[in-house]
Amino acid sequence: MTKQQDNELIELLSEEWLLLIASMKTFQISVEKCKLIGDKKEYTFTELESFDSLISKFSRSSDIYTQKVLRTSWTLLREGFGPFIDMMHSMEKIRLIQSSDQLLDIRDLRNKISHEYLPNAVKKLIPDVIYLSVSLDENINATEQFLSEHKWLNI
Repeated sequence: MTKQQDNELIELLSEEWLLLIASMKTFQISVEKCKLIGDKKEYTFTELESFDSLISKFSRSSDIYTQKVLRTSWTLLREGFGPFIDMMHSMEKIRLIQSSDQLLDIRDLRNKISHEYLPNAVKKLIPDVIYLSVSLDENINATEQFLSEHKWLNI
C-alpha cells in the first residue's frame, strides 16, 4: 500500500468514526429512554416504537463499528480478511478491541435481529440490547484508544 492509499484510508476511517459517534449518541439516548420504560406486562404503541427504534439503532451502530471502522482499521494494519471470529480474536490480541467474545455476542444479536425479527420478539430482545450496549461502548472506547495511539483519527 502506498502512502497516498494510507492517507485515503485514514480519511475514510475518520469519516466512519464520526458516523459511528453520531450513531452511538442517538443509540445511547434510546437506551436510557427504554430503561425508563422498564419491564411491563403490556406496552403502549409508543413504548413499542421506542423499543423498535432502539433495536434498529443497535443494529446500525454495531454494523458501522464492525463493518466499517474495524474493517478499515484492519486494512490499515495490512491484515488479511478471514472469518469474522478469527479477525475478532486477532483484534483482541493487539487491543484494537476489548473483547472478541463481546463482539461475537453483539454480532450474534445483530444477526438475530435482522434475520429473525418478529414484532412480538421486540420485548424479548430489549434486555439483550441494553445489556450489550455497555459491551459495544467499551469496545468502541478500546478502538478509539488504539486508533489515537496510531494517529489514525483525524477528527
